[in-house]
Amino acid sequence: MGIIAWILIGLLAGFIAKALMPGKDPGGIIITMLIGIAGGLLGGWLGKVVFGVDSIDGFFDLSTWIAAIIGSVILLVVYRLITGNKRSHRHA
Repeated sequence: MGIIAWILIGLLAGFIAKALMPGKDPGGIIITMLIGIAGGLLGGWLGKVVFGVDSIDGFFDLSTWIAAIIGSVILLVVYRLITGNKRSHRHA
């Protein structure tokens, strides 16, 4: 798959991850899109390394989308943990 396909998958995966985990995130839509792109790459890598499957078969393959969404959710959780800790220390 080309870089344009990865960006499209990442953008959509970031949107889906945000829909699965609603809430207010600092950074808005730009950060969500970047998390989605990076999450797609992370999900593809995890699928290959951890499970030994080629989850990057093609744009329309279900395994590609599942890997991208899982990777995006993981990165969204990490992002919220990092940014949530910064905000809670200011009020203390």
